[in-house]
Amino acid sequence: MTSDRRANRRIRLILATFIVVFGIALGRAAWLQVVHAATYGEQAQRMHEETLTTPAGRGSILDRTGVQLAIGEQDTTVYADPHLVTDARGIALAAQHLLGADADKLYPQLLRKDTRFVYVARFADPKAANAFLDKHFTGIASYPEERRAYPQNTVAAPVIGFAGIDNKGLGGLELEYDHKLAGRPGKQTIIRDATGQAIDTLSSTPERQGQNLFTTIDSRIQANAESVLRQTVTQFRATSASAIVLDPRTGAILAMAQAPGYDANKAQSVPYATQRNRAVTDTYEPGSTFKLVTIAGALSQGVVTPSSKFRLPYSIHVADRVIHDAEYRPTETLTTSEILSHSSNVGAVTIARKLGSASLMNWIEKFGYGKTTGIDFPGESPGFVLPLEKWYGSTIGNVPIGQGISVTPIQMAAAYGAIANGGVWVEPHLVERIGGQLYNDHKRRRVVTPKIDNVLKQMLTGVVDEHGATGNAAAIPGYTVAGKTGTAQVPGPHGYTTGKYVASFVGMVPVKKPRLVVLVVVNEPTRGIFGGTVAAPAFAAIAKFDLQHLNVPPDHPVAH
Repeated sequence: MTSDRRANRRIRLILATFIVVFGIALGRAAWLQVVHAATYGEQAQRMHEETLTTPAGRGSILDRTGVQLAIGEQDTTVYADPHLVTDARGIALAAQHLLGADADKLYPQLLRKDTRFVYVARFADPKAANAFLDKHFTGIASYPEERRAYPQNTVAAPVIGFAGIDNKGLGGLELEYDHKLAGRPGKQTIIRDATGQAIDTLSSTPERQGQNLFTTIDSRIQANAESVLRQTVTQFRATSASAIVLDPRTGAILAMAQAPGYDANKAQSVPYATQRNRAVTDTYEPGSTFKLVTIAGALSQGVVTPSSKFRLPYSIHVADRVIHDAEYRPTETLTTSEILSHSSNVGAVTIARKLGSASLMNWIEKFGYGKTTGIDFPGESPGFVLPLEKWYGSTIGNVPIGQGISVTPIQMAAAYGAIANGGVWVEPHLVERIGGQLYNDHKRRRVVTPKIDNVLKQMLTGVVDEHGATGNAAAIPGYTVAGKTGTAQVPGPHGYTTGKYVASFVGMVPVKKPRLVVLVVVNEPTRGIFGGTVAAPAFAAIAKFDLQHLNVPPDHPVAH
């Protein structure tokens, strides 16, 4: 009897304990469902919810005729969510076999649980990516991604620049107009199942495609200029060379070339010294091509006329300096025109002293030296012009002949462009149109009067067609050419470097109605140093091709 009562008490105690435990569990469940149901529901959803950025297609860059210079090629990027991956080894081996991934590096990344995203292969070939995705590995997904490509390879590479792996412009026009080319990425929030497959889309914001950029570059004129520069560098054993082909009427750059060049598709493995667009970023002492400023100022202010005569010795003293001509000659009488065509340093300095330092500085500024041209390209240098208040006794002896002053090739081309354009300077530019918007509000300013401009054209024509003038090698049969040679020493840390020169020629053609201004600068040639010997033939080769390509009729037909 006693034992039965004890057994009943145990049963009742066990039952009571069970009821209490069950009640606690039931209460806990009810509390979780009622109080924290929303919170845990959100957490569960986030485990399978993902927001993806859908990249916008980057606009293409084209030349003035529609030739593609930079385009986007569609690839596929494959990635993994390590939280969902169930076969890390299989994924790594398949990725190595089909996508060229490194299985040894990928495998440990797939095992990480501190991240939800690991690249399996970026910019994979779409066919190879589809073969990999067809294996339906758990935790694997993909998205389309654009890779920048440059179909013309080396043509205009320093001008076009390049975009990085994330399709952001990192140099050249790709950088300058990145905000126009890039467009706006979209966003998409999706729900994935346990295997990583998308099963629903919660929200979506469409991307906005980038705009196409139409440049002023003519790819055929550009390619020819690059070819001529390569030949010139080889022939004269120069370190480098640059060339600009400019339409003086509009300021449009038809070519901006340099040698050595590089393949734009391999830009990120090329040293910056090779990448940079030297026609815009680099400076040089112009030498005798700068005499145009001195002569233009003196003519404009009535200090001289083209026929003014000067009795000129071979050398003169200017303060503590001795200025002499490039080649020895006896004392002779030269007109202003002959001073320019024979490129007499003594004659240019003599005229500059009559003009005066303050007036000369004013003309330097009028032609645009010492400040940027405003060309639509990153990193433009303003060059260097010594402020007037810092001029010393001999400055009036070196600046008029292009020494002690640094200019960029684009400054020099634009200055001669003003003479070619009837005395009106036009802001140089590389882009003609973006999308449907035409860019034609380029700055203009008059530098010299039409009368003085005509006189300067005639004088510059003498540089090329007068017997014994410095620019004879720039002549083009059937066309009148006007221009100027330049030969300058290369400055170093302690004065000029012995044996190093810059040879240049800048000219316009045809003179009666100039369609082209062509500038050639050759750095440190060793088989010849003079602009008339080294740069003038390159000018002629470039300009002759361009005139034929543009169907410009001869203005001085050769008699048969």
